[in-house]
Amino acid sequence: MLTLKQIYDDKEKIIAGLEKKHFNGARAAIDEVLRLDGDRKSAQQAKDAAAAQMNQISKSIGALMAQGKREEAEAAKTQTGALKAQIAEFDQKMSEAEQAQTQLLLTIPNVPYDIVPEGACAEDNLVVKSNVPHHGGETVGTWVGEVNNDEAKLPHWELAKKYNLIDFDLGVKISGAGFPVYIGQGARLQRALINFFLAEANKAGYTEIMPPTVVNAASGYGTGQLPDKEGQMYHCEVDDLYLIPTAEVPVTNLYRDVILDEAQLPIKNCAYTECFRREAGSYGKDVRGLNRLHEFSKIEIVRIDTPEHSDASHKEMLEHVEGLLQKLELPYRILRLSGGDMSFTAALCYDFEVYSEAQHRWLEVSSTSNFDTYQANRLKCRYRRADDKKVTLCHTLNGSALALPRIVAALLENNQCEEGIRIPKALQPFFGDDMIR
Repeated sequence: MLTLKQIYDDKEKIIAGLEKKHFNGARAAIDEVLRLDGDRKSAQQAKDAAAAQMNQISKSIGALMAQGKREEAEAAKTQTGALKAQIAEFDQKMSEAEQAQTQLLLTIPNVPYDIVPEGACAEDNLVVKSNVPHHGGETVGTWVGEVNNDEAKLPHWELAKKYNLIDFDLGVKISGAGFPVYIGQGARLQRALINFFLAEANKAGYTEIMPPTVVNAASGYGTGQLPDKEGQMYHCEVDDLYLIPTAEVPVTNLYRDVILDEAQLPIKNCAYTECFRREAGSYGKDVRGLNRLHEFSKIEIVRIDTPEHSDASHKEMLEHVEGLLQKLELPYRILRLSGGDMSFTAALCYDFEVYSEAQHRWLEVSSTSNFDTYQANRLKCRYRRADDKKVTLCHTLNGSALALPRIVAALLENNQCEEGIRIPKALQPFFGDDMIR
């Protein structure tokens, strides 16, 4: 949530940033926030004036009684009663203005950083790095497999059936479309990837968390899924709990209403959870197989940091995710998202995509974001500076490291050969073999 200080300090920059994110009615929304704040301030000033007058009159009542001026004292008491009623009215006006202002601020997205590209959709994202020749961005290294679009390569849903790895029909029988059943070597591959990603996060200094996979509404508002993504979350209405769309929600909310010491930062957490997304409105060939699911496994990395160090933290997170893709020997590219394609809460976001040689397209496997103070303000996640002991908002960051479905799809499709499906060397100790046969 944007702070009032941000808006007052640089109103026009805030509006320009919201327009870069294609937020309709940016100027009207910001003007309304400031109008409501003006109403609150006016009510506060009127309340303070009435309270000062009431205190002055209250002090005079004793003196009037001592002087035998009973009628004047009674009139003064009546006046203080009227002032007390006015103060209650001003309190109500302040409360209504504050509530309306907060509700409005919750609907206003974060402001993107200056380096975020202009654009309205995914086609406007900027490829900043790739290990695949001729796919845009700064080419790093050489993709050992040399990307090709071999029509003979099978898509992962056919490979899953051929090697009895995943049963999509059984998932439909048990739950519905988008809830696959992993079998035998398919289940072992899932577990191997989970353990590999957690082991790499542990080596990078992340403390593992095992959080709940249902959260209350306060947690959803804290990280910005509510009210923005309410329609995409599974809601347990009887208990008013939500199935998490990502471990970002419970892990970041560990620090809601917390004041940390600067010496504790940066905090580095990771978590493996199942994730649940309704994915309403998703249809067509691009959602086939593992491409888009309602339930999937994901390892999330989360950081809480100081404003001065959050940029360095973000770069370290990007390097960590890139290192995972390099160890999995997958063709990948990194994109800086345009304003129109960024999430509601992000100030800066990079997506990682892997190339599918069977589907002939790029598959998103990670979003790694810096939220600046936006989530922290909603969470009231703060820290006490070491130098002046001032309490200020933290920066929050998170990223997928990694989401499994499309990683599995790419591993199966890109590594198929006559003998079976090759397992990358880094994953073999976790899988227990060098091949799916």
